[in-house]
Amino acid sequence: MTILITGANGAVSREVIRELAGKTPVRALVRDKSRATDLDGVEYVVGDLDHPDTLGPAFAGIRTVWLLNAMGPMAPSQSMNAVWAAKQAGVKHIVRMSAIGAAFDAPTRNGRLHALSDVELQNSGIPWTILRPSHFMQNLFGSVGDGELNGLIGESKVGFIDIRDIAAVAAEILQRPEPHTGKIYTLTGPESLSLYEVAEEFGRTLDRPVRYVSDSPEETLARLLAYGIDRWMSEVLAEYRVAYGAGWGDFANDHVASVVGRQPRSLAAFARDHREQLARD
Repeated sequence: MTILITGANGAVSREVIRELAGKTPVRALVRDKSRATDLDGVEYVVGDLDHPDTLGPAFAGIRTVWLLNAMGPMAPSQSMNAVWAAKQAGVKHIVRMSAIGAAFDAPTRNGRLHALSDVELQNSGIPWTILRPSHFMQNLFGSVGDGELNGLIGESKVGFIDIRDIAAVAAEILQRPEPHTGKIYTLTGPESLSLYEVAEEFGRTLDRPVRYVSDSPEETLARLLAYGIDRWMSEVLAEYRVAYGAGWGDFANDHVASVVGRQPRSLAAFARDHREQLARD
């Protein structure tokens, strides 16, 4: 049973591949093989979700698919092309990574775009599972500079999740999809935390003071644009700042544990595991 991983050069999909490598045949779809992480037993195939005519060889003979496409205005088209290729190839199950709170009335464009793709998959005739993860702990990389932490959640709290736990859930479902058919899992960490609490934890791990600085949505947008992030992406991230700041992501649940049989990683464990990278920020 070969599993196809899309977006294989992205952070989450790389972790999914690591979870599966050596356990089951894996094929990884990449646009650029030179950027791929070379792992034993993983077959890398070049293709592009923006160009459906490149997808046939990647999907041929595949039983289950991990469908992840990058955030952006063309995301529904990319997801559509993948679902169509899967249908033509006779794929038996798709596990799709959506976004927290994806819905037609979501407070971010990204959430509304994901809602389009979720509904398309649900009506494709292919058995499916949808994962909607909360804010990634790994998004905090690069946010600690000169002893100050910046972020997208204002004064509220979020159930931050380690992408390694997203990958563990995905790998379990991809290998044994039947119990999860037709289910939507919203994946969070074990607790909801403010960035003040995150700063305290990082300070303990790094053994130096870290102070959280809460930006307004307008300041967030200006900062993102100053970093060189394109306007569409910057505006959508600023929309998340408004939504998270209103408490939209302030919850935690047991969905990770219900799939993998263990608790998701805590922020303290994440900080310990990535101390060197946090120290370089």
